Amino acid sequence: MSTARGQFSSRTGFVLAAAGSAVGLGNVWGFPTQVVSNGGGAFVIVYVVLAFGLAYPALMAELIIGRFAGANVVTALHKLQADGAGRKFAYVIGIASIIVASLILSFYAIVAGWLLAFLAAAVLDLFAASAPWLVDDSILRNLIFTGLFYFLTVVIVAFGVEAGIERSSKILMPLFLVLLIAMTAHVLTLPGASDGLAIYLVPDFSRLTDPGLIISALGQAFFSLSLGVGAMLIYGSYLSRDENLPSVGALVTLFDSSIAILAGLLIVPAIAVAQHKGLSVFAADGSMIAGPDIAFVVFPPLFESMGAVGLLVGLAFFALMSITALTSSISMLEVPVSLLIEKTSVSRPAAAIFAGFMVFLVSAAIIGQFDPLFDFVITLTTQYSVPLISLFFCIFVTWLWSRNSALQEIQQGFPDAESSLFWKIWPWYAKFLCPLLIVAVFIQSVFH
Repeated sequence: MSTARGQFSSRTGFVLAAAGSAVGLGNVWGFPTQVVSNGGGAFVIVYVVLAFGLAYPALMAELIIGRFAGANVVTALHKLQADGAGRKFAYVIGIASIIVASLILSFYAIVAGWLLAFLAAAVLDLFAASAPWLVDDSILRNLIFTGLFYFLTVVIVAFGVEAGIERSSKILMPLFLVLLIAMTAHVLTLPGASDGLAIYLVPDFSRLTDPGLIISALGQAFFSLSLGVGAMLIYGSYLSRDENLPSVGALVTLFDSSIAILAGLLIVPAIAVAQHKGLSVFAADGSMIAGPDIAFVVFPPLFESMGAVGLLVGLAFFALMSITALTSSISMLEVPVSLLIEKTSVSRPAAAIFAGFMVFLVSAAIIGQFDPLFDFVITLTTQYSVPLISLFFCIFVTWLWSRNSALQEIQQGFPDAESSLFWKIWPWYAKFLCPLLIVAVFIQSVFH
């Protein structure tokens, strides 16, 4: 039974929603292109180690804080602190996480808008129609489809936790998996796919200690799990007291990592197929086309080269990408929306509309000044802000909060937690090792 504030109705609903937040464009285009650019299978190994060795403990910190407080990120951190100085620090970190979540959404929605435009073009192609403006980059097109993406996100968030976020995740995530598996099965049958599999599955072990690879893998692990922006903290606040937090956290991490690896089995062979067909997969400087560009530069010509079947494959691909973008965006918008609902008297629909419109204005500013702002916002948020805020969440739950209080919260749904392997490792690991490793990698990223 949902509370007045809202609550996930089942573990499945939570896992699908949290996995939907975690499984985004960072998995589908970020992870595979990072693999190709960073030693192939070596990146996969480092990513999996960091996902469970650093991202999972950080995820647990957010889930524990969220469920204990049952509130937005600012109020949640306040509840961990009784004294004035600690509460001020909590306020700063809480506001920072909301700003970072909004900034990530601001560039994320632009890329998602491109995907919707290409999806619309793919639909028209099926009916032998044509609208070149959909695939030609322009400020007007970007504003229209970014706005459309915000509209879809706002509608889902406005319906609430169970009727909006959970219900949409139960529909979108299974559809996403079906499309991903079907497309992967098809691409692996194409000429050249085996070359991509060799790159993806055969690691270059000499790259395992490469600082650049480790930095990229850490950023990928944190970004893909939606850590450091308060999204998982908020989702944790909607979680039933009966749920086993270490178990559901592990399920979300496993789901996210598995989807990233499966996406690699689609994207990396597809890149090799494109190269086999003579399509350019490298930029002018010799580096491989990566990030969102690969979805719009490499794949449309690849689909065209497939003939009639390419129309369906292209439609499925851009539908797949749009779904991943939407499941992540709803969790990011929920971060400021939860604050507005709980700190003001506005309704959820009004809060969703207001927050969505304000972040859209940021997106519009980025679209208007794309070259100086787009990469800057991505670097500022994903490379620097997310790991640091995740670090502070770990500090709050292990240094500034009572160890017994954290244990009692976990025991709500896991009575035997104190004698479990998780509790024997996690408290000291999250208190000492996680912060040290995050700081070390962060320093390396600054001076790399």
